[in-house]
This record gives sequence, structure tokens and C-alpha cells, in this order.
Amino acid sequence: MGGLTMSAIFNFQNLQTVTLLLICTCACIQSLAPSSLDKNKTGLLGIFWKCGRIGERKSPYIAVCFIVMAFSILFIQ
Repeated sequence: MGGLTMSAIFNFQNLQTVTLLLICTCACIQSLAPSSLDKNKTGLLGIFWKCGRIGERKSPYIAVCFIVMAFSILFIQ
């Protein structure tokens, strides 16, 4: 048997990276083309609208999370 690798779901740092990038990508799309995300506010695609809204309203907190994540990647690993 080969070595086991962990997916992004089970590794907290990778999950945090994917979540932050999703929030920032959705916020960027929402600022450039708001109608693309506004028509899907409910259902499965509503997750992208919610991520865009979080990135739009909580940007200082998201920026702090990115700084902490970059510090941990550069100096802790």
C-alpha cells in the first residue's frame, strides 16, 4: 500500500484556503457582473451568492484571514 494523502476536506489548512479563495472569487464576480450571481439566491447555486455577499461585506476580516494564512504557510510549514 502506498502512502495515504489527505484531500482538502480533511486538511484544515487546505479547506481554509479553498474557502477563502471561493469567497474572494465570488466577491470579484459579484462586483464585475452582479446579475450573474443575483439570479441564484436560493438553492445549490445560492452558495456562490452567499460567498459573494460575505466577501463584499466582511472584506477586512477576510483580508486578516489571508494574512494569517500566508504567515502560517510561509513560516510554520
